[in-house]
Amino acid sequence: MSTVLLPDGTGSLAEHVLSEPGDWARPQAPISSRKAYAAAHVVPHALGDNTPGTPARLDWDATLGFRHDVWSYGLGVADAMDTAQRGMGLDWSATQELIRRSTAEAASVLGTGTPALAGRTVRDLIACGAGTDQLDPAGIAPGEPGLQAVEAAYREQLAVVEGAGAKVVLMASRALVRAARGAEDYLRVYTGLLDEVRHPVVLHWLGTMFDPALSGYWGSDDVGAATETFLELIRSRPEKVDGVKVSLLDAEHETRLRAALPDGVRLYTGDDFNYPELVHGDGTRHSDALLGIFAGIYPAASTALQAYDAGQPDRARAILDSTEALGRHVFSAPTFYYKSGIAFLAWLNGHQPGYQMVGGLHSGRSVPHLVRVFELADGAGLLLDPELAARRMSAFLDVAGLGAPALVPSGSIGGAA
Repeated sequence: MSTVLLPDGTGSLAEHVLSEPGDWARPQAPISSRKAYAAAHVVPHALGDNTPGTPARLDWDATLGFRHDVWSYGLGVADAMDTAQRGMGLDWSATQELIRRSTAEAASVLGTGTPALAGRTVRDLIACGAGTDQLDPAGIAPGEPGLQAVEAAYREQLAVVEGAGAKVVLMASRALVRAARGAEDYLRVYTGLLDEVRHPVVLHWLGTMFDPALSGYWGSDDVGAATETFLELIRSRPEKVDGVKVSLLDAEHETRLRAALPDGVRLYTGDDFNYPELVHGDGTRHSDALLGIFAGIYPAASTALQAYDAGQPDRARAILDSTEALGRHVFSAPTFYYKSGIAFLAWLNGHQPGYQMVGGLHSGRSVPHLVRVFELADGAGLLLDPELAARRMSAFLDVAGLGAPALVPSGSIGGAA
């Protein structure tokens, strides 16, 4: 059994014996009961100038290798979205390359004859965000010039995503918040874009807990009023909307919205707190999934969805429930730093050489927070190579000054140099 010494909150180290990985299985047929995308992170090159504000330089082998592992479990990948640090370190130049490379990799996977992907299309395997983050919102003024700049920026990014062949996720725009004078401006911009897209898109409503700059989206701080504008848009062009991704962390709101959507429009839950109950459904409707937490729990998520396919809803719900505490911790406030936990899990599981993030964002969470990520992931059976995870966790704590030889005894005011 693998063990590691973890800080116990009292200034001491306590031995933690790791659990065995869960009984997770790659599917032998396409998952059919739910449609699910794991929103994936990116891995910086270890020798890149990984300081805030510098152009992102990615480790393409590690970044794309992670996506291949997600696909091997029969899930789609949502790429170039907030989990990939859009608006938090991933610049537009690197984003374009990520979209093109990831979509090309998805196409290559379809040619391998993998049973779990039989009958799938590239758009089933890869959905990419199109937004306006090549604009500086500070330079956007309310009114017509600002709206025109937003529309042009969206069109530029749509051309990249559609040109690559991925499904489009139409992301929320910080610049549109600055330019729009009310709900009618949101409707104008989005309606124009929907009229131009080649294939149905996913509309993304991202709450302020994920991005405080999106306050008042859809023209109102009142969620009820904003929801009516959102529904007005969808009902005006239902044939252009594959689904909506809602990231408000409000299960009751999502359930009501789900019931109000036109037939054929999916609700891809973005609720990383309440996804077990939302994916499970209420007996009449269920949510599909486009989730950042699925990048951390994808072996368990895939196994749960396979259980739904097999007519075992109780087992499926139990698997999802077993990961809920991890999801709630990784996405705890300040929620926009959740990417640090996703990257930490990837590192513990051997998907990247070091615990680094673009722009140095790996510093966004404290050591105690990440220790708890480790404990909860282990309890959920999501440390797939316990020996590797224990070794890496020990190294992390040593660098943090919490290795066994350097630990300051409880009550001491100093330690040996």
